[in-house]
Amino acid sequence: MSDPAQLSRRHILKFLASAPLLPLGASSALLSACGVPAKKSALAEYVATTFTGMAAPTLAHAAAMATTAVGATLNVHYSDRSTQHYKLAYQAFFITGQQVPDGKGDTVLSGGYVDIRNQPIIDRSIAGKERQFFSDAPDGTSLLALPNPAVDGIKGKAVFAVVQFEYTTRDQLGAASDRKNAYGTLPSPIAVLTLDQDQRTGKLSLVKYHNVDISAAHGLWITCGSSLSPWNTHLSSEEYEPDAQFIEDNALFKKFSKNLFGDEARANPYHYGHLPEVTVKPDGSGTIRKHYCMGRISHELIQVMPDHRTVLMGDDYINGGLFMFVADRAQDLSAGTLYVARVGTGFSVDPAAPGAALSWIRLGHATSAEIEKLADTLRPADIMSSLKSDPADTSYTQVFVDGKANWIKLKPGMEKAAAFLETHRYANLVGASMGFTKMEGTTVNIKDKIAYSALQNIQHSMVKNDMGWRAANGISVDQAIVAGGVFAHDLSGGQQDTGGAAIQSEWVPVKTRALLMGEDIPADALGNLANPDRIANPDNLKFSEKMRTLFIGEDSSTHVNNFLWAYNVDSKKLSRIMSMPAGAEATGLHVADDINGWTYITSNFQHAGDWSGKLHGKVKATLDPLIKANYNDRFGAAVGYLTADPVQMKLSQA
Repeated sequence: MSDPAQLSRRHILKFLASAPLLPLGASSALLSACGVPAKKSALAEYVATTFTGMAAPTLAHAAAMATTAVGATLNVHYSDRSTQHYKLAYQAFFITGQQVPDGKGDTVLSGGYVDIRNQPIIDRSIAGKERQFFSDAPDGTSLLALPNPAVDGIKGKAVFAVVQFEYTTRDQLGAASDRKNAYGTLPSPIAVLTLDQDQRTGKLSLVKYHNVDISAAHGLWITCGSSLSPWNTHLSSEEYEPDAQFIEDNALFKKFSKNLFGDEARANPYHYGHLPEVTVKPDGSGTIRKHYCMGRISHELIQVMPDHRTVLMGDDYINGGLFMFVADRAQDLSAGTLYVARVGTGFSVDPAAPGAALSWIRLGHATSAEIEKLADTLRPADIMSSLKSDPADTSYTQVFVDGKANWIKLKPGMEKAAAFLETHRYANLVGASMGFTKMEGTTVNIKDKIAYSALQNIQHSMVKNDMGWRAANGISVDQAIVAGGVFAHDLSGGQQDTGGAAIQSEWVPVKTRALLMGEDIPADALGNLANPDRIANPDNLKFSEKMRTLFIGEDSSTHVNNFLWAYNVDSKKLSRIMSMPAGAEATGLHVADDINGWTYITSNFQHAGDWSGKLHGKVKATLDPLIKANYNDRFGAAVGYLTADPVQMKLSQA
């Protein structure tokens, strides 16, 4: 006799792909089934989750284009063939720049910037209106629970969120070239939020905001995406590592050093471009340490595999690579072996193609402590010589770094220092496939042993004869896909590196293939440069094991509004579940299948109303005043999560 749960799953998946989309202005009658979950039979078990998606907002719904719009439904299917519907909505914990509780009876500025002494960094761009800088770019977020929390003011149960702030777009002057005024010049703050989880509804409310002291990590540089480790810590990032070889020309880094230390020459570029880890304490505070042995690359959103040792890392870069780190010990990233991928024949952006094999080059083994010591003591010229023009000297090797040609020569005995402090250049020297363009978020489907990586763009170094392209990389397409796509990597054990040594992991990517592709189009009536009904410029990725769903957040220069998508890997159905304010990037994606029985999807956005002429020319005049009214004259951005009416989502009835 067939298992009723399996029978139900097949039944659900059969109708899954044909489920209708829910229009943005759908009648509330269509959602009459939404409400407090009904008492289920003791035999009714969770089977599957589906989403009823929303349409993209248009100027007929201008208010929706200027805010976080949610018009989707999450449907939970049970083995008795019943379905619980949850009408989704968005709830912000705060808008950056608001005063929020510090847990001590006072308030603190949310997203506020501080220096190495934890003193406020002041925006003095307008005399008489001096104020502390605060971010309009919240990014990576982790949601977690601890076994023995001890925070005052909790009426239900304590849940913690770690939120990092990537940059601020502009100072108070808000010039037309605003992003160039402040981007990357301020040390990124990280905060721990203590949230009160209502045990009747699952709703979360902020009771404490704690700024993590970043001084032990030399401050933080442009923290972007993040992930939650299997041992419940927040794994941060530092992207676009400052180029140490030419740091004397980097005015942005000098401003960063001035803001952080009060001295534009104090900051050491080799201290940035690494992997910070935040540990949350039961009292709602947090501590940070930075791992220097995982490659100095453009870290984005890494993924630790179920062995608690193997780490897959994308590289948000032109001429970027796919990197892997295998720790010596489980749940400890302070020592291990760094690898970089070599792409075999057959690379394709066609989802129907079989894909290309991956092999792995060992870059070296190190501890975090020894690489930090090298960073403290070595100058860039001690490691290698780097030139921007051809020296006509065969002892130099031409490589491409962030799309630009360099000629480099390694100093004798500097292999380890180069591998961990000049990782991009060294990976080129040893024959890695350094041809990916902006490989961003990474996540894993444990059941199927598949990892996923977001390629925000497929252009430049991936396109034959374009900027930074090299045939030897094995990564080549004939035409750019500016809208990018998501790639899948098959995982396996029993692998050897290219030198013949065993790789001590059962979670090694062995093949890469296209999964979901964006579609570039001529500008449509709204201004979209990519098909609005397909993903465009994917960035954040998270996979839910229980929902069998890949969640995708966009960082798009091709969609007028960026979206959050849900892609069911069994039914192959793609559903739009949220729209960000026009000009804003979707960030802070995290999925928690079960925290005290409730299910959460976090989502932030950054830089609402960041207008680009061609993309937003048809909507700016209408939307700019609305966005300014919603988000503090465009200086603020939301940190929050998807909630449901009238209670938070649950995947089981327990």
